[in-house]
Amino acid sequence: MSDVVIVGCGYIGIELGTQLQATGYDVTGVRRSDEGLDAIAAAGLTPHRGDATDPASLTSLPDAKWVIFAASAGGRGADTARRIYLDGLQYTINEYATRSTTPDRIVYTSSTGVYGDHGGALVDETTPIEPTTDKTEVLADAERRALAASESGIDATVTRFAGLYGPHRYRLSRYLEGPVTEGYLNMVHRADAAGSIAYLLSENRARNETVLVCDDEPVDKWVFADWLATKCGYPEPAKRTVEERLADSSLSETAKRRIKTSKRCSNEKLRTLGYGFSHPTYRSGYHAAIEAVQHGRDPDEV
Repeated sequence: MSDVVIVGCGYIGIELGTQLQATGYDVTGVRRSDEGLDAIAAAGLTPHRGDATDPASLTSLPDAKWVIFAASAGGRGADTARRIYLDGLQYTINEYATRSTTPDRIVYTSSTGVYGDHGGALVDETTPIEPTTDKTEVLADAERRALAASESGIDATVTRFAGLYGPHRYRLSRYLEGPVTEGYLNMVHRADAAGSIAYLLSENRARNETVLVCDDEPVDKWVFADWLATKCGYPEPAKRTVEERLADSSLSETAKRRIKTSKRCSNEKLRTLGYGFSHPTYRSGYHAAIEAVQHGRDPDEV
């Protein structure tokens, strides 16, 4: 038996596993590729080959106190998202629900994309979700499936992540070079995305609940881009309005809906539950990246 099994142990999963292992938990990371398994092993976690979309491959997973479903469909389309987020999650729940020793909790990592467009208004866990794309519809369905695991005797928590950033995912060139389209950025550093899950589990918080995970300060994209440029010693990037961006005739309908989506995310619930952020805002979270650029590193390699 493993204390923790992380299905889809990638960018967030490895960070979460590392944090949990540092506090004494035994962690098994599940990936299907050799490259993924090597990354898990390199982090000092126990690698285990498995594919969430193949239920037969899940039968060999160890029993666990906590199961985290952090598999990602990446930038692929809705069909792949359905296989991973809906089928894969359900297969994982089914596998563990039929065991003589069931997990104490399963955590599903979702996205604030399920909120859809709220015209720049503040959203929290009480705000009705209004997914606007096929992929975010899938994410919303997956949230419901995760919380339904309680019907199988497994308590669940849904963590709704804002835009993830951190090592190898700062995307500096996007903002330093521009043009930057207006709107809001809702962000959370990888350390806090993982840290919030570790906290909610170890402190026995948010059972059968959804928690929005973002930092303290949604920020205007133009403000953020100018701040970043100043810190990195770059000229302020070019700007464009939503209308100017939508004038691009090559945009798909999905891309247009995404560009029109605007909201500001609140972390009041997570704060009230007692979580303390390592990076409360982007000013702290981007410090290491800015310092690297100031010392001559390529922004795309930070």
